[in-house]
Amino acid sequence: MELIKQNFSIKDLENLSGIKAHTIRIWEKRYNILNPDRTSTNIRTYDSSNLQKILNVAFLNEHGYKISRISKLSDEEIAKMVRSISASTSKENRAQNSFKLSMMNFDEELFNNTYETLQKDKSFRQIFHQVFLPLLEQIGMLWQTDTIKPIHEHYIVDLIKQKLYFNLAEIKKEVKPTSDKLYVLFLPENEIHDIGIIYLYYELLYHGNQAIYLGPSLPLTDLGYLLERHDNLSFVSYFTTAPGDVEDFINQFNEEVCEKKTYELLLFGHKIREIQHKELPAFVKTHTNLNQFIDNL
Repeated sequence: MELIKQNFSIKDLENLSGIKAHTIRIWEKRYNILNPDRTSTNIRTYDSSNLQKILNVAFLNEHGYKISRISKLSDEEIAKMVRSISASTSKENRAQNSFKLSMMNFDEELFNNTYETLQKDKSFRQIFHQVFLPLLEQIGMLWQTDTIKPIHEHYIVDLIKQKLYFNLAEIKKEVKPTSDKLYVLFLPENEIHDIGIIYLYYELLYHGNQAIYLGPSLPLTDLGYLLERHDNLSFVSYFTTAPGDVEDFINQFNEEVCEKKTYELLLFGHKIREIQHKELPAFVKTHTNLNQFIDNL
């Protein structure tokens, strides 16, 4: 339990709320918005209740409420006012804040309650695009700035994947394939970040395509078994941290998979930016914009 973050620095609050540390200090001094503890060296530290309050205060401030007015409200009144704002964008922002709180507090009930509230007027695809994708971007930044630890990221990503797997099972029952092409999704060796490719799998099935997902860290030599059983194949991979050299991977794919016939290779993920301006073989198609690819399915 020592890995679970219970106390936060003012920089953590800045990263999580979007409110600059300098502004937080002013609000704290002038309006008594927060009540931090102090270390023996007089450094401010904030508990989870302070985190929740600054998220709520930031939310109200973004929607036109002046800090002088917010400061006169009790914590309960602030929370009630946040809940009462019902515009679509407000729901999305509020949901992202709730998901962040569930991540920091390891609160699965809060996660599920927030998700169920969104479900009342949004489809799973809308929730994923409008809430989960921006949330995952924020989490990536929080991890890079050391505001959260891997344990937090793993926790929230697993909860999102649970919803993704449930909806995958539903779409497999509801949608029948209308295309002969089989999309083969896999991650290269040493790549374990799979939420992006699992969502891509969902979208391919949703749009009536045949698709299979072979999992993370797959050796290219294993793809040969599919070549003996299927003819119309398109291979799809998603690079977040691996492979080490994308061009080497493409060359290996060409040698291992395209020895007798050339197969299409669709590549997604942050690492393909390394080869964005390089001349690639005709069978390779790179996509830096997931939504654009989905729109063209």
